[in-house]
Amino acid sequence: MSKNGDLRIDSDLVRTLAALLAETNLSEIEYAVGDRRIRVARGGSNATVLVPAAAAAAPTTPAPAASAGMPSAAEHPGAVKAPMVGTAYLAPQPEAAPFVKLGDSVGEGQVLLIIEAMKVMNQIRAPRAGRLAQVLVADGAPVEFGQPLMILE
Repeated sequence: MSKNGDLRIDSDLVRTLAALLAETNLSEIEYAVGDRRIRVARGGSNATVLVPAAAAAAPTTPAPAASAGMPSAAEHPGAVKAPMVGTAYLAPQPEAAPFVKLGDSVGEGQVLLIIEAMKVMNQIRAPRAGRLAQVLVADGAPVEFGQPLMILE
């Protein structure tokens, strides 16, 4: 191939992206420079796979709610969903008390948890007042966009 149509893959870049996936517990990462894109996604067996940038990612299904007979957590009207991909933290610092506990009454705008994304701590606030009925994410767990985190009733 000519130099302009060179499709060689930078294996060091792929390894670096794969290490970043493992370090952050993300399911995929995409890197782009100009019109060249590399997307690395983690498969079910923790294998790192290189796929074309145009391929659509498989949707992730959140874990079902613990209680049967209730609407799924994603459909619950009081679901607080992750606005971004990152790592959820239920307390402001390790060893500190959590922002909220099960059964607590919360006010609209009160901080419920934080999501770390790209080394930035993002406060996730209550969209409305209510009582914390369920916590659906563990402290330090990776979260996906739109994943239900807590249920307010």
